Amino acid sequence: MKDATNKMMNKKVMNKKILQQRLDEILPKLQSDEFLNNKGLGNEIGFYIFDYPAQSELQVREHIEFLVEKLNNRGIQFIHINIFTVIIELLRSRNLEQKAFDIQKKKGSAALLKALKGPLDQKRLADFMSKKAAPEKQQFILLSGLGNSWPLIRGHSLLNALHSLMKDTPLVLFYPGKYNGTELHPFGRIDSANYYRAFSLVS
Repeated sequence: MKDATNKMMNKKVMNKKILQQRLDEILPKLQSDEFLNNKGLGNEIGFYIFDYPAQSELQVREHIEFLVEKLNNRGIQFIHINIFTVIIELLRSRNLEQKAFDIQKKKGSAALLKALKGPLDQKRLADFMSKKAAPEKQQFILLSGLGNSWPLIRGHSLLNALHSLMKDTPLVLFYPGKYNGTELHPFGRIDSANYYRAFSLVS
C-alpha cells in the first residue's frame, strides 16, 4: 500500500515538473518573430492551443499571472481575457446576471444552460469579446477561464466564431483537457471529441 502511494505521489510530482517545463516555453514563444508575425503557418489562421491537465488549473493560473506581468514589463501590446469574466460582463450588460443566478438557484444548472443558450450564443459572445479585445490594437490575445465556463461555452465553437474577427492577430487558448492536433477533449475525461484544427503552442 505504501509503495503504491509513493508511486502515485512520484507520478504527480513528475507530471507537475513536465507541465512546468512546457509552461516555461510559453514566454519565449510569445515573444518570437515567428509567433508575432504568423510565420510558417501555411496561410492558416494563427490560433494556438495550450492544453493541460484540468487538475493543474491552479498551476496554470499562477503561470498566466507570471506571463502577464513579464509581458507588461517588456512593453508588449497584448490582452489577456478570462472567458468566464466576459460571460458575466455580457450578462450584466443585458441585465441578465441576477436572472441567471435565480434560475440556477431555483431550477438547477440544466435549466440555466437552456436559458442561456440564446444570450450566450457563440457568435454573440465572440462579437462581445472581439470588441473588448480590439484585436487590431494587439500583438496577440490570450484566452483563459474555459474550465469555469464549460459547458456554457465550448472551446471549438468559440474559436470558430472568433476566426473572422481576429484578423491577423494571433490568439492562444489555454485549454483544460487534451488536444491532439485535430480534436479537443474537455478535461481529458469527458467522452467528447470536438474537431478543431489549430496549432499547439508548445509540444
